[in-house]
Amino acid sequence: MKKSRILGVGHYVPERVVSNEELAQLMDTNNEWIVERTGIHTRHWFTPGVDTVTSLAKQATERALQRAGVSAEEIDFIVFATITPDYFIPGNGVLLQRELGFGEIGALDLRNACSGFIYGLSVADQFIKTGMYSKILVVGAEIQSSALDKSDEGRSSSVIFADGAGAVVLGAVESDQPGILSTHLHSQGQYAEELYCKDPGSSRKVRISQEMMDSGSFFLKMNGNAVFKHAVVRFMEVIQEALDHNGLAHSDIDLLVPHQANLRISQYIQEKLNLPDHKVFNNIMHMGNTTAATIPIALSEAWEQGKIKEGDLICLAAFGSGFTWASALLHW
Repeated sequence: MKKSRILGVGHYVPERVVSNEELAQLMDTNNEWIVERTGIHTRHWFTPGVDTVTSLAKQATERALQRAGVSAEEIDFIVFATITPDYFIPGNGVLLQRELGFGEIGALDLRNACSGFIYGLSVADQFIKTGMYSKILVVGAEIQSSALDKSDEGRSSSVIFADGAGAVVLGAVESDQPGILSTHLHSQGQYAEELYCKDPGSSRKVRISQEMMDSGSFFLKMNGNAVFKHAVVRFMEVIQEALDHNGLAHSDIDLLVPHQANLRISQYIQEKLNLPDHKVFNNIMHMGNTTAATIPIALSEAWEQGKIKEGDLICLAAFGSGFTWASALLHW
């Protein structure tokens, strides 16, 4: 049986950099408040008329393909994770397929929010293991800044979320080669409304109404305390699950790349795992939380900075809306 291996990784973020000081001009907040609670100093927000989810994903994909030494014609399938597609329908996978001139290959869209990239990686891994496909593009991309309530009421969310895209090329290799060891996926829907965007939804009388506009029900809503309390537990559980499944220990990890939800969460997990700073990669400080894009963006930056070497044991972990959480363990 074949196994899957990341052959190349790339990322792209909008040119516009938004500082905490700029946000303080829009809502009642300040740099100290934001940094203390989230660790974020700057983030990237899209420019209307310039950036789209598709254009961000295209740039990230082109870099991943180049680094993998793979042409667009070699890609057999696309898995696209996003909760902010350019259209309500169709999904973003087909838009990326069109934009890059891929063949008439399949394109699958996932809406698993912060866990979306790992879910997508797991799906692609299964396709490769069964021999159905040999090279799959897995993308995480978001434009969230247009769905944020940039008032005092929405500040707890608006200071966190950001825009960007990351992509990996996953390829089939022999079973004795480095690659993905295992993936682990979970959900608990009873907490769905703790982090969600209610509208537009298909179960309303109309998908968009003036009432929705007035109530702000199309803005992202987050119960930050509930998310934090569940995240620190689930992160630990799913990381331990991956290690136990493969008979490995915390000390075997060469680099942990957690979903960039909040620097305080990442630091808590690092402390509990007893990992030194060089074994945990965080970039939320200058990227913010780009939801499905955080892990591939972080992987790409870590690779560019020489923090990932061939054969390294990499642990990916995520927790977010749904609630959903997931992990992946792989040799680079």
